[in-house]
Amino acid sequence: MVSAMAAAAARDTAQIWQWLEEVTDPEIPVLSVLDLGLVRDVRWQRGTAGEELVVTVTPTYSGCPAMDVIAQSIEQALRDHGIERLRLETRLSPAWTTDWLTEKGRSRLREFGIAPPAGPAAPRVVDISGLRRRRPEHGIACPRCGSADTALLSRFGSTACKAQYRCNACLEPFDYFKSH
Repeated sequence: MVSAMAAAAARDTAQIWQWLEEVTDPEIPVLSVLDLGLVRDVRWQRGTAGEELVVTVTPTYSGCPAMDVIAQSIEQALRDHGIERLRLETRLSPAWTTDWLTEKGRSRLREFGIAPPAGPAAPRVVDISGLRRRRPEHGIACPRCGSADTALLSRFGSTACKAQYRCNACLEPFDYFKSH
């Protein structure tokens, strides 16, 4: 049974945002769902069955395999704090962008050995006979030594959102969280 104090705290959306800070990404566990910018809104809404908490999330991309686990983790965290009536909504527009990563999240990526996105997600495209292609990103700083003398090894890293780089200064390979 949830105490009256816990129930009152649950009504405070600021407290709910704090609880969501503890929900981590299953692929990069040093990042919370808030660090990633996945949670777009938290609100109470009155429905036919009473009041419920509605949490709106935007996936990193529409087919992200981690979103089911993230949704379950959000629900479990909030239920553990006494939220009984809960609904998660998925919002696809506007599409998620790496611009939504927090500064704390970018710092955590670096500390974890993953280079954060190098710049804004605004398209860096080349138009080739009507085909639009992204330009490769250059000068990605090594998360270990900070050198920008790095080389792309593969556009595909350990997950779809990362690329594999190598630092020419310290010779260490590292993941780069691609801008998108």
